[in-house]
Amino acid sequence: MKKITAMIKPFKLDDVREALAEIGVQGMTVSEVKGFGRQRGHTEIYRGAEYEVDFLPKIKIEIVLVDELVERAVEAIIASGRTGKVGDGKIFVLPVEEVVRIRTGETGSAAV
Repeated sequence: MKKITAMIKPFKLDDVREALAEIGVQGMTVSEVKGFGRQRGHTEIYRGAEYEVDFLPKIKIEIVLVDELVERAVEAIIASGRTGKVGDGKIFVLPVEEVVRIRTGETGSAAV
């Protein structure tokens, strides 16, 4: 099993969720986060005053999948989350040693 963590632009969340649902992803955790990468934030003007926005809003999606779905999920996130501009985000794929469903005690892929 693998854990996919994807950082995407907020307005792309619905597109990514739909693309993942189409390939059979049944659940995910979504968090509103802030951060920056190479783009290093940007400058905005509010009521005539210019100020620096260091951390940009992002959406963090976390999914745990069986190995067979990982490549398709990554491709779906890339295809649906891409705008072609700086700040589209990143995808991290990490190994998962164990999963336990609290309600039933099921373990492994049955718990996903």
